[in-house]
Amino acid sequence: MSKAPYERSEVQPDLDRRRLSIAALAGVAGTVLPAASRAATARPSEEVDVDNIAYLTAGEAIARFKARKLSPVELLRAQIKQVEAWEPALKALTYTYFDEALEQARIAERKYARGEPVRPLEGITCAIKDYHSVKGKITTYGSRLYKDFVPDQTAPTVERLLAAGAIMHCRTTTPEFAHSGVTASSLWGVTHNPWNPAYTPGGSTGGGGAALAAGYTTLSDGTDGGGSIRIPASMNGVFGYKPPWGRNPNDREHPNEWLIHYGELARSVGDCALMQNVTSGQHPADMSSLRDKVVIPPTFAGIAGMRIALSVDLGYFAVDPEVEKNTRHAASVLRSLGAVVDEVDIGWTQEIEETWNTRWQGVFYALAGSLLTKSRNDVDPYVIKILEEGKKVDVSRFYGLNLVRQKMYASLAKIFETHDALICPTTATTKIVAGRSSEEPLAINGKSVNPFIGWFMTYPFNLVGTLPVMSVPTGFDGQTGVPTGMQIVGPAYDDLKVFRVASAFEGATRPWQHRRPKLIA
Repeated sequence: MSKAPYERSEVQPDLDRRRLSIAALAGVAGTVLPAASRAATARPSEEVDVDNIAYLTAGEAIARFKARKLSPVELLRAQIKQVEAWEPALKALTYTYFDEALEQARIAERKYARGEPVRPLEGITCAIKDYHSVKGKITTYGSRLYKDFVPDQTAPTVERLLAAGAIMHCRTTTPEFAHSGVTASSLWGVTHNPWNPAYTPGGSTGGGGAALAAGYTTLSDGTDGGGSIRIPASMNGVFGYKPPWGRNPNDREHPNEWLIHYGELARSVGDCALMQNVTSGQHPADMSSLRDKVVIPPTFAGIAGMRIALSVDLGYFAVDPEVEKNTRHAASVLRSLGAVVDEVDIGWTQEIEETWNTRWQGVFYALAGSLLTKSRNDVDPYVIKILEEGKKVDVSRFYGLNLVRQKMYASLAKIFETHDALICPTTATTKIVAGRSSEEPLAINGKSVNPFIGWFMTYPFNLVGTLPVMSVPTGFDGQTGVPTGMQIVGPAYDDLKVFRVASAFEGATRPWQHRRPKLIA
């Protein structure tokens, strides 16, 4: 039986002192600190921790399972220890299922010990976002309205992960109805970034990104309607993949909606490939899911001779100097691997911001407009604001957004005629404090920007959703200690090109990717 915010397990070290330390760094757990005090909060130090099995990639763990050098039970217990060290101060989880998970891990352990056939993710832990339906398990969508809701079916991608042997040992936090780049809700409180608890881990899959960074899990699933996989991947120093629209089936609650993508967060490009190979493919519940399945290989050729386009600002974003510096350094890494990297003018303008906002608001009002009259007092104010704006969107305006999308795609098509991929930052800044309101004024590099979406550079690629996009870590902001990320964007439905570039980049930057956030005693 699961408990919120997390349950004790049979592994129970004495970690109260460390809990208090991180709570002191983050402020009183569940409290939104004033902006000035939040920004001034010290960040935790870092250390190299390559031996902690909680941080193994799925590929590494499976290899050790098969060699009988590690068991799924040992891996899970190590990750339970991480949860008990960091929660509840981090607030990355809603529910845990440690007793059930340990039973499943023991079954997987016996399979490996006996040399029996195993499934692709046998014994690997996977944190499931508390926005994805799981049959028989409370799924809250981050909302008080659903605090006791138990679905009678499981989302298709989750179903496939579990059928492939993944162990769901915890659920991760999301802002209410996944409608923010900052993970905080009145139901679950404020989720903090493990690298510096004063700042957000991003959203809406913020709990999933934080759980990976803190060593709670080996894999994490996610959804992405404007960057909800890629933003937390960037801000937690992990990898996040938004597949092209239709590659993975959507759930039954977002029928035929091309903004929404189901994907994954992981510690390596290879782990993203493992998950993607399990979750992709046609599903009878989603009319838009593609029949042809793309299988991502375990290794790729290098990128020598590939042509890659670079846009630091996508034509209209204000970008923090720390983010720009790390993005340009990442471009130099790709050049060192033999790729030709050209800086390009993508030709996009500010109208894209309004286009995404209008689409998002209109879709949400169509799905949940009844909340305005039935339950508005039980819903977070920012959700009500989105619904009220969505109510104003008429049909002609809604359909007219496709003209902007077509212009966007035409600009990219010209670039992809001469280039294999496009790279750009994932977020324009890391300086977004934990629990920050989307109404709070925001400036980047001295320029006032849209406080809701002006700081993440992900949503344009939801408007042109047939493009595959992966966020890869590029280093750390020297001022906040929060990781930065870069998006690798491929031509329509060319998943393999994105994975090829990401794999090469990962191989060249792997040493610093072993850095871990450190609890301060």
